Amino acid sequence: MKMKSCSPTGAEDDKGEKVCQYQTPTTVYVKLHVGDPGETGASNPASNNTTRKAASFTTSTTGTLATDADLEWTAMTAEGSQVSHISIWDDVTAGNCLWTGSLTSAKTIGSNDTFKIPSGSLTISLD
Repeated sequence: MKMKSCSPTGAEDDKGEKVCQYQTPTTVYVKLHVGDPGETGASNPASNNTTRKAASFTTSTTGTLATDADLEWTAMTAEGSQVSHISIWDDVTAGNCLWTGSLTSAKTIGSNDTFKIPSGSLTISLD
């Protein structure tokens, strides 16, 4: 997954360079995509279900976070489309795209299908 860069604030580091001051959102939201969402997270949304689901993550000391509850989208209707990517946002409907990434394997949606990411299956790490 890629982390979106932040805009520098007025603060400067010890070399006089502008630094980013990031505030962690209290909740992040996952959105489904049928292709690469791009850097802004706006490309290839799953048109059959654009609802962002709130996600919570385990506490980590190893640098890898994992979801601690299932994420589920019900009544998917775009039969035949393949969900292949996700984006993670800091707001349920607007906000900033924080991360994008591809799924291990795409899932083809059936009529009135449910798409589920089981607890612990969505992981995020920084290299």
